[in-house]
Amino acid sequence: MSRVAGRCCIVTGAAQGIGRAIGEALLDEGAHVCFADINADKVAAVAKANAARAAAGGAQVTHAAVDVTDRAQVRQMIAHTVSTFGRLDVMFNNAGVNKPMNFLDVTEENWNFIMGINGLGCMIGMQEAARQMIEQGGGGKIVNTASVASRQGFDNVAPYCASKWAVVSLTQSGARDLAKHDITVTGFAPGVVATEMWEQVDQDLMGIGAATRPGQAMEEFSAQILRGRVAKPADITGTTTFLASRDSDYMTGQIIMIDGGMTLV
Repeated sequence: MSRVAGRCCIVTGAAQGIGRAIGEALLDEGAHVCFADINADKVAAVAKANAARAAAGGAQVTHAAVDVTDRAQVRQMIAHTVSTFGRLDVMFNNAGVNKPMNFLDVTEENWNFIMGINGLGCMIGMQEAARQMIEQGGGGKIVNTASVASRQGFDNVAPYCASKWAVVSLTQSGARDLAKHDITVTGFAPGVVATEMWEQVDQDLMGIGAATRPGQAMEEFSAQILRGRVAKPADITGTTTFLASRDSDYMTGQIIMIDGGMTLV
């Protein structure tokens, strides 16, 4: 307990799934958390639902509606967090999307949508968080969400794979540039996680003929996992809390795989 007590954190893409789980795990260990998401109503409900959890750990919770591709909105989110908590110590760039299309069918619209949120959104979040951390002093931590798809390409999610490769490169570039400011930049790469996003991906894969029945895609991916099952969000949060804590102070520029042994690199 208390590895991150008093740390002031933002988690984007926090209205559901991995993002929500990251924020809740941080609250459990005493961190102040801003849950941020493009879905304003849903993220407000998540923050409200976690008020008692925050109070129990002596922490504060707030929320922000944000389109991570809009720099002005990202700045507003950070300003709100700093106004509420006093500073920003940890930034989780977790917001992400996927929209499967077979390789030969990928359109510019599909590419730009996915790369905009997963790539550009990550870069803007890193830049604006770093500016705040530099201004306030004391260093900080930036943590980016990559994917097993950042380590190998898959035929019907090519833009998603490219966007997550971009996250890896941004993590390394940011780590090199921000080290002089005592800001570490790390990331983690989940595999198949049972979340609302995967449920939507499953439906989309059926829609393009890559699967013929509900659950087929997850079953096929799961067959490659050495641990023998898909992950739950709780399987991810031990690592994400570690990356937000002082225990990871000597780590930067690295991506930690949390895929149950699906990809060995």
